[in-house]
Amino acid sequence: MRSDESVFELPIYGLTDAARYLRLPYQTLRYWTRGRGTVEPMVRLADAETPRLSFVNLMECHMLSAMRTHYDIHLPKVRRALQTLRNIFPSSCHPLIEHPLETDAVNLFIRENGEIINLNRAGQLGFKDLLEMHLRRIARNPDGTIAFFPFVEKRAADEPKIIMMNPAISFGRPVITGTAIPTALIASRFHARESIGALAKEYGRTDKEIEEAIRWESRTALAA
Repeated sequence: MRSDESVFELPIYGLTDAARYLRLPYQTLRYWTRGRGTVEPMVRLADAETPRLSFVNLMECHMLSAMRTHYDIHLPKVRRALQTLRNIFPSSCHPLIEHPLETDAVNLFIRENGEIINLNRAGQLGFKDLLEMHLRRIARNPDGTIAFFPFVEKRAADEPKIIMMNPAISFGRPVITGTAIPTALIASRFHARESIGALAKEYGRTDKEIEEAIRWESRTALAA
């Protein structure tokens, strides 16, 4: 895999896999990324023909999921906010993650030049209630790379960051954080009747990490 920034734009996730990783219904993700009829998609896919998502696309859908499933922001408001963002930042390719949004569970906001701009009422200032739970699952490293820590058990602030996705590691597939050990490999060996303790010892990880890898794969299978 290439280590430069372009690796984050490679189309590496099919819609089915991306929906499982994000815990979203397939049709919801398809609507967000493909649109319907005259309705334009909200996320511009790295490969619209296949269709396939890049890692950055995956992060955009993660943030859309935050607005829709956790903050219950209705889609028309999200669409208006995205259009306002594109008007403010016409050169921005991925406004959902390049300009982190904030919400008070009613409207969407961004910070710009020390001010808070209400994106649903363009040009007006608004009071915001900073809700960052989903944004905290995306880590921007000093070298410019990005890591994503998907929710495993539940959407909660105290969810551990044991499972990681990074397109520069294992082709963007889920691994145990700090390693290149695929969660799918751990789960397959566990289901072949290898014990958690034996796997932890072989890979030099804790029992908790092995258990989380198995839990993650079990839940993605259920979401399929």
